[in-house]
Amino acid sequence: MAATRQKLRVLCIHGFRTSGSVLQKQISRWDSSITEKLDMCFLDGPLPATGKSEVEGIFPPPYYEWFQYNEDFTKFKNLDKAFPLIVDYMEQNGPFDGLLGFSQGAMLCAVLVCYQPQGLMLQNHPPIRFIISISGIKFRDPEMSSFLYSPPIKCPSVHITGAKDYVKEFSKDLIQAFENPLVITHPQGHIVPKLDTQAIKLLQHFIDIILKQDQKKHNIGSFHGAYGRTNKMSKGDGLLHSKL
Repeated sequence: MAATRQKLRVLCIHGFRTSGSVLQKQISRWDSSITEKLDMCFLDGPLPATGKSEVEGIFPPPYYEWFQYNEDFTKFKNLDKAFPLIVDYMEQNGPFDGLLGFSQGAMLCAVLVCYQPQGLMLQNHPPIRFIISISGIKFRDPEMSSFLYSPPIKCPSVHITGAKDYVKEFSKDLIQAFENPLVITHPQGHIVPKLDTQAIKLLQHFIDIILKQDQKKHNIGSFHGAYGRTNKMSKGDGLLHSKL
């Protein structure tokens, strides 16, 4: 019998006007029982920030963007720069087991697991086995949405959302696009949150099941049966945008 793997290789995609370094510092505040099982790579977006960053004064520059968008997330610019950068990096530096993204990064992660089974992206990379989406939403352009998110996305997924997040209603639409998603809710806003004890246990178990799976088997029904679909984090959880 083959030995159980110890780590999953994960490409991490940062949010709007931050950086790979910022996301790395945010995720480093997660419990070591999670991070020690993930071999994480952090990629910078292709575009220098075109305005003030919300993490300015908390994390040092430089800051980057993956694309630009309008207020209701229906029109986008420079996606033609974002996807080739990620795809080229994955195909040249992979394979990666999974994707983790925050905000803009989570949007891109979801699109990649939609496109790959259709043969539209990542044709030279093994199937992505899971994603962890933090404050992710759909691309709401009608033309994109009509073929991106239907039928339900079968890739195993974790969705971490904030009760005070200004995109939380949009996040629900993305969650519903996945088959058997695991949803973890925290009481804060549009941030990478510190995970409470119950959320840590859920994410630990999700990762453990992926680690034990054969790469050809992606059924995590036992996970959802054991822990349910949604977990709410308790009030008072610290923010990762606090002083390090």
